[in-house]
Amino acid sequence: MRKSLLIAGVAATAALALAGCSSSTDTASTEEVTEWPESITISLVPSVEGEDLAEALDPLTTYLSDNLGIEVNGVVATDYAATVEALGADQAQVIITDAGSLYNATERYDAELVLRDVRFGATSYASVAFTNNPDKYCADEPVMSTYAASDIELSYCNGIEAAGEAAMGQGAAGLDSLAEISDGTMVALQAATSPAGYQYPVVAMREAGIDTDAGITQVPVEGNNNAVLAVYNDDAEIGFAYWDARTTVTEEAPDIADKVVAFAYTDMIPNGGVAVSNTLPADLVTDLTELMDGYADSSEEAASVMFDLVGLSDWTSETAEDEIARYGEILAQFSN
Repeated sequence: MRKSLLIAGVAATAALALAGCSSSTDTASTEEVTEWPESITISLVPSVEGEDLAEALDPLTTYLSDNLGIEVNGVVATDYAATVEALGADQAQVIITDAGSLYNATERYDAELVLRDVRFGATSYASVAFTNNPDKYCADEPVMSTYAASDIELSYCNGIEAAGEAAMGQGAAGLDSLAEISDGTMVALQAATSPAGYQYPVVAMREAGIDTDAGITQVPVEGNNNAVLAVYNDDAEIGFAYWDARTTVTEEAPDIADKVVAFAYTDMIPNGGVAVSNTLPADLVTDLTELMDGYADSSEEAASVMFDLVGLSDWTSETAEDEIARYGEILAQFSN
């Protein structure tokens, strides 16, 4: 299926016969623009490790190789930032990476964002503000809505979810209530590299007029479950975690819906996705994008590989670049 440049060759031959003045440089330039490479390389940070890695990568690269008609290789990056550097150095022409790295690849190397990750039907998620003091942060009585992924009823206020319906988890919502945070309030926050546990919450609090350095007492926690448990155990008055991390602690805290109420959602945090080098021919990018977009639906094995390899249920060509751009703005506030 590799493009043969037949049309370009015929046109060049005809021109030579008629005028004898076609430039070999022009022909070479046309070939550079339109001819597909013999091979391309995908750089990614897989979910699997060690000896299972080659086996995990092979079904995806074989699928792409067979359908594109060129060799497709997969290489492992040490971390997400390394995927960007691989693309910038032309060691990889396709990267499967996180949202921050997608932003950096497009900004630094003019990469093209072609696909976004889908996890259980969603391409983005909100960070949730939880509290054990709804009288302070809720403008109305908490209501119960169902978190459909686990069929668990949980409590929400400030109109961020509708009573008796499936919770949607869509932000931004209820953020005005963050202005109720008073000096010295105990706030459970995760590592500074965590979008849902630190970065988006800190920006949301700052935009609500809160001094997140001197105006609150930060309670460091590790992991989304511990952010929820800190609120549940009264170690913090509010905490932040991904939507809806309360489902991760229902066994140890069966009354979590009574004691911990969700009162606000941040802006949506984008999943990662796929970006390609601007050196690839446009028709190759089109075919590659369509094939990767359809990979999860191509077979039961593909769906399994997709989840095992990068923890996804699908890719989508609805890239929502505005969410990636917003993520870049957030990251800029935490860069050294």
